[in-house]
Amino acid sequence: MTNGKRDTLALLRAVADGSVSPESAFLEFKESPFEDLGYAKVDHHRTIRQGAAEVIYGASKTPEQILGISKAMSDRGCRNILVTRMSEEAARLVGEQLPLDYHELPRLGIVSPAERSSLGSIVVATGGTSDLPVAEEAALTAEVLGNRVTRLYDVGVAGLHRLLSNLAPLMSARVVVAVAGMEGALASVIGGLVDCPVIAVPTSVGYGASFGGLSALLSMLNSCASGSSVVNIDNGFGAGYLASMINQMEGLDAWSGQKKEMETV
Repeated sequence: MTNGKRDTLALLRAVADGSVSPESAFLEFKESPFEDLGYAKVDHHRTIRQGAAEVIYGASKTPEQILGISKAMSDRGCRNILVTRMSEEAARLVGEQLPLDYHELPRLGIVSPAERSSLGSIVVATGGTSDLPVAEEAALTAEVLGNRVTRLYDVGVAGLHRLLSNLAPLMSARVVVAVAGMEGALASVIGGLVDCPVIAVPTSVGYGASFGGLSALLSMLNSCASGSSVVNIDNGFGAGYLASMINQMEGLDAWSGQKKEMETV
C-alpha cells in the first residue's frame, strides 16, 4: 500500500474513532489534492487515485522548476520521485538540495530514494546496445514502482540464438518489454514465444529509412503476434509504468487466489 493510501486510511480511522472531527478531515482533503506553485500544480492525490506518485517530465522544464516540484513532493513525504528526461544541469541543482540517484544513460533521476519492494517478474529486452537509454528508462521506472526486473540486452533478431539462449527468464515473466529500433522485429519474435503480455517500444535507432523510429513503430503496430501492445517512440517510461501495472495486478490476483484457498481449508 502506498504512503498516500496509508495516510488517507489513517485519517478516516481517526474520524471513525473520534480523535479527528469530520470537519477537520474535510478540510484536510480539501487542501491536499494539489499544491499550486504558479508554474506547476503538484498532484498530491495521484498516489491515492493511481497507486503511484506523480512523475516529473523533465524535458523543457528549468532546473529550478524541477527542484521546486521535487521539493514540494518530498516535503509531503513522497519518496522515490521519478524525474524523466532530466538534464545533468538539473541533476546537479536538485542533488545539492535533495537526495538524488541520477542515471546518466537514460537521463532519469530518483529523488529522495528509499527502500522499495521487488515483486513479480518483468523482463526488459533490447534489440541492440543502442537501445539501452530507452530500455534503462523502462527498467528503472519498473524497479522504482516496486517490481523485479531482469535485463536481456542486445538479443536482437540479427543473432536470434542470443534470444533463444535466454528462454528461461522469458518463459517465467509476467510481462515483457521489448525495446527495438531498425525494423522493430524483436517484439513480434518475443510475442510468438511467451504466454504473457508484451509491451513493444519502438526506438529512434536506425538509418535514414527508419524515419526516426516510425518504421519500428509501424512494424510493431502491424505485428501478427497476439498479446502485444505498443507505446510511443522512445517512451521507455510509459512501457515501464504499464508493465508495473500489469505485473502488480497479476500479483494481487495470485494473492487473492491463495487467500481464498486458505479460507476454504
